[in-house]
Amino acid sequence: MTAEAVVFDIGNVLIEWNPERHYDTLMDPAERARMFAAVDLHAMNDEVDRGAPFQATIYAHAELYPEWRDAIRRWHDDWIHMASPAIPHSVRLLRKLREKGVPVFALTNFGIDSFAYAQTQYDFLSEFDRAYVSGHMGLIKPDPAIYAAVEADCGLPPAALIFADDRADNIAAAQARGWQTHHFTGPEGWAARLVAEGFLTTEEAA
Repeated sequence: MTAEAVVFDIGNVLIEWNPERHYDTLMDPAERARMFAAVDLHAMNDEVDRGAPFQATIYAHAELYPEWRDAIRRWHDDWIHMASPAIPHSVRLLRKLREKGVPVFALTNFGIDSFAYAQTQYDFLSEFDRAYVSGHMGLIKPDPAIYAAVEADCGLPPAALIFADDRADNIAAAQARGWQTHHFTGPEGWAARLVAEGFLTTEEAA
């Protein structure tokens, strides 16, 4: 079946997301590695992505680890520096698709408050035809239920959706539901796939 709508993940597809890299600018990398080994900060972030309050969740978590209290709070306070920079080629692809009238959706693990904040920093995050944000849905990828919710809302069959995500587990879950997928490792490969699928010309995808 020919895909009818293009679905973008956001983190590491449209915006770089590498908390470890940011923390390595704040503290000795060996100390950072020790903190990340002792504190499951990504699980904490998953709570936010499921809809838990952004600042309150992170600050409460920080109180559990006095040794790293201030550093953990930076997950909230420095958040926009972790969620940066934008990936310009991917943004161009998003805009070119919409310019051509292709329905473009987002399916992203993102907190309610953090997504609203990110929209004030990155205008393209307000340009999707539909934005499926995990915090508002109470579900996170790769839970099959989040893909089912997208299908139910947009009214398109799974095979009509082509989805780009940087995480193999999220891709596998989409494939299991019958979505077309692209494992994103860089914008050039995604551009080539969009050309191959007939959405864009080579010139438009550059």
